[in-house]
Amino acid sequence: MRFEVGGLRFKIIDMKKLFFSCLILSVFISVQSQPADTMLCQGYYWTEDEANLKMKEFALEWNDSRTWERRAGVIGINIIMGMQLTKMPALQGEFNPVIRNTRKLDGYIVENIAIESFPGFYITGNLYRPADESGNYAGILCPHGHWENGRMSAETQIRCAAFAIMGAVVFAWDMVGFGESVQVTHDIPIALLLQTWNSRRVFEYLISRPDVDYNRIGMTGASGGGTQTFMLGAIETRLRVCAPVVQVSAHFFGGCTCESGMPVHKSASHQTNNVEIAGMFAPRPMLIVSDGADWTANTPTIEFPYIKKVYGLYNMEHNVENAHFPAEKHDYGPSKRAVVYFFFARHLKLDIDKLPYEDGIKEDFVSILPINDLKVFTSTSPMPSGALMGNDAVLKYLKFR
Repeated sequence: MRFEVGGLRFKIIDMKKLFFSCLILSVFISVQSQPADTMLCQGYYWTEDEANLKMKEFALEWNDSRTWERRAGVIGINIIMGMQLTKMPALQGEFNPVIRNTRKLDGYIVENIAIESFPGFYITGNLYRPADESGNYAGILCPHGHWENGRMSAETQIRCAAFAIMGAVVFAWDMVGFGESVQVTHDIPIALLLQTWNSRRVFEYLISRPDVDYNRIGMTGASGGGTQTFMLGAIETRLRVCAPVVQVSAHFFGGCTCESGMPVHKSASHQTNNVEIAGMFAPRPMLIVSDGADWTANTPTIEFPYIKKVYGLYNMEHNVENAHFPAEKHDYGPSKRAVVYFFFARHLKLDIDKLPYEDGIKEDFVSILPINDLKVFTSTSPMPSGALMGNDAVLKYLKFR
């Protein structure tokens, strides 16, 4: 059984439709009737010990795929209603892409791109493509976290170029309020909504391209980009492979408005966390990357076993993996990128042999371009005059004010 809310698709195998419909309705009513600020779960919402006990409580609510999907359905509806995705305009295509400054480098192409997220609001980014333009390639979404320069950083350029060399069309784009996304500030109250919506629009743009195989779409980002990865993965069933990096935590819910500033983890009738939201990706292939110096330090013992148990309900335990780096910190560095390259190569049919290798992956073939060379809008080619400018203008257009 499949259903759709706000244009987002869910799969439910519980055939007791009447019961499930009533359950969804009760969640919808509870979300709408509770003050949003009382339902927020932000930052270190639980201690590590509290989170361990909570995960055991959650696990009592399901014991097979039917009961898990019933719980996942409630979580998914609460994500959609909590971030108010149903307020977003119904768009069919209408990307109006602006593509500029195409450069052919060492085995890959880089372009500056902007697409409309909704009328008057732009997603700014870069496209990385294989130099051979004759193929039918995988598509990869590459959101970034709260790091300086974001999608224009050397780290983002390296992984996007590496994926392109392997045979993917890659879209890296700005978080709201970062880089060229200057139409709103990053602390706008609906940042989580805007970023999830932007992720979905990037996804739909990629599958609309004639050079992209819509059956081979992956997504990976670190920190706040990891949040974007598992949020979209939970509610977009067409996303095939994902790798959230240094972000899946049982006790930490994200410390920024763009991660936990809207009531997506809790309602009057349910409580969840990012582990279960990530687990909604089952049984599709997922790699969870963690480290020893942040809130993912417990992933091998707390978060990963829970998610693997969910995959076991489908007899697909082999589709989920954890790469843990106990002696590393919170980043998307070379060792973390390498494991994602191999995972995506296997599950998206990419050519890992295209990457230089000598006692490890060599990434020095990538040309790190200056920030100004990666910008879509410049003083000579500015953003269209009809662009919505400022938090108030965007909130008013979307009828939040």
